[in-house]
Amino acid sequence: MSERGAEFFGKWITDNVMRGSVGADIISVADLTTKLFADAKAAGISEDEIEEEVGSAYDAIRAAIVGEDAGKSD
Repeated sequence: MSERGAEFFGKWITDNVMRGSVGADIISVADLTTKLFADAKAAGISEDEIEEEVGSAYDAIRAAIVGEDAGKSD
């Protein structure tokens, strides 16, 4: 597996979540997940490639917002 998805996700989280002030409500997380996948598509990275590396993007974004370790569960 490529680590490209995980690297893209990590940078995206830093740029879009950690530098902003977003809430962990369902709508914010869903909107951010949609934005993540749109930005990834524009960069030539598929949703599957990201989720292969980080697990559920939704859960990972929510965890980043609330400061939890989402961790990929296999």
